[in-house]
Amino acid sequence: MSDQPPPPPLDDLDARLREAQAKRAGEKSAARARERGAGLSFALRIGVEVVAALGVGVGIGLLLDRWLGSAPWFLIVFFVLGAAAGMLNVYRVMAGFGYTAGYRRPGEKAHHKAPHDRDR
Repeated sequence: MSDQPPPPPLDDLDARLREAQAKRAGEKSAARARERGAGLSFALRIGVEVVAALGVGVGIGLLLDRWLGSAPWFLIVFFVLGAAAGMLNVYRVMAGFGYTAGYRRPGEKAHHKAPHDRDR
């Protein structure tokens, strides 16, 4: 006889395998839910970008038409400008440009000198 304890029963191994599989399936479903949520927020952002740009364009056009009495001309012009701005915003979002203050492409170095470093 050996001094080693007997191996654990196979039922224990089966229970641990089922537990690990359930945990892994839960992690996958949580990841899928996050992806769906991210896609929905992305679509909502794009929709808001277009509607906001059109709203601002139409609002400016209506105000200028009312102020100057030039009935639908400024409305038409600013509707087109608002639509163009909305499409540009969608393009920026889709391309990932951002165009935020201080935006630089990865790996691009800033060529900015502080005022005290300038040559006199």
